[in-house]
Amino acid sequence: MNLVLIGYRCTGKTTVGRLLAERLGWPLVDTDALIQERAGRSIKEIVAAGGWPEFRRLEREVVADVAARQRQVVSAGGGAILDDRNTQALRAGGKVVLLTAAPEVIWQRMKADPKTLAERPNLTDSGGMAEVRAVLEERRPKYLAACHLEVPTDRCSPEEAAAGILEWFRAAGG
Repeated sequence: MNLVLIGYRCTGKTTVGRLLAERLGWPLVDTDALIQERAGRSIKEIVAAGGWPEFRRLEREVVADVAARQRQVVSAGGGAILDDRNTQALRAGGKVVLLTAAPEVIWQRMKADPKTLAERPNLTDSGGMAEVRAVLEERRPKYLAACHLEVPTDRCSPEEAAAGILEWFRAAGG
């Protein structure tokens, strides 16, 4: 069984994922990082060259490979749940936790993270706070359908989030 973290950019998937991986003694697998590693390009470069459809194709391949393995903490890309095949694969191989935060918190975290700004292209023409709000609203039903547990990361520290998730995961048979 895997422990899978989903959610929008900057909700804490990598930070909380590292803590969970450390406590479980499992590797942390970041699907976006794996896509970039396999492609030899950043997400921004992949999208510039082949558009979002090309990125989503690569993502589907990576998610299928990752979901077939066991005993890992998976940090899935924010849009992985847009493809039902990804959601099915992630749920079949583990327990899925949705990390959330208020749009204002996400936007502040994004602006404070040079890596996000440098490597991640806008998802809409509007960009900025308007994009965060619009994409969150659009994706929320898919996030909720994909997850077994929702954890708001703007109401606790990463350590508290990881502790709560770990307690739930162990009670759920993980």
